[in-house]
Amino acid sequence: MSNVNVYKQRPDSGRAESPLFHAGLDELARKGKSGAGVTLREKKLLGHLILRGDADDASFAGGVHKALGLELPVALTLVAKGETSLQWLGPDEWLLIVPSGEEFATEQKLREALSGQHISVVNVSGGQTIVELSGPKAREVLMKSTPYDVHPSNFPVGKAVGTAFAKSQLVIRRTGEESWELLVRRSFADYIWLWLQDASAEFGLAIKA
Repeated sequence: MSNVNVYKQRPDSGRAESPLFHAGLDELARKGKSGAGVTLREKKLLGHLILRGDADDASFAGGVHKALGLELPVALTLVAKGETSLQWLGPDEWLLIVPSGEEFATEQKLREALSGQHISVVNVSGGQTIVELSGPKAREVLMKSTPYDVHPSNFPVGKAVGTAFAKSQLVIRRTGEESWELLVRRSFADYIWLWLQDASAEFGLAIKA
């Protein structure tokens, strides 16, 4: 299953478009408020790979570490190294986020390190995006948007949870004391972005390109 051809799936940088490319974020960023309580940013065109394998197999965990320099995260957590992160999605499934343009090489490294094992690596970069939510009032925005308990005692840095959000579904990832990431399906990107702009308005909103 691991011995399959790997193809570059990303178009040239001049043709690639993020799910929010039409939202005019560059223009909105120039109008951002200083000292805002909430800052929004699309982390666009990152590489998104779904990795599947046997978490109980030491050779699988070892191969992942060899390829990525990351340990397999346990349930409802993520691990990160620089701009690369690996998030637990299920007992045999993980989401790997890599810098833009590195997904092809990363997939090759994984397949080489896991050669002969029953694994799956699927590039899903075009189907989702990440919206970063940061600032001293970021948690208040989340409290308005999801029924999930985002208090620090229940949602520490490094936790990642799929949950209901603004009458839709997405994954919330806590990456820092005042920073969160929302993993959003492409089809919901516009809706979630508009929701966040509205929910953040009372706290003062800045947008980063």
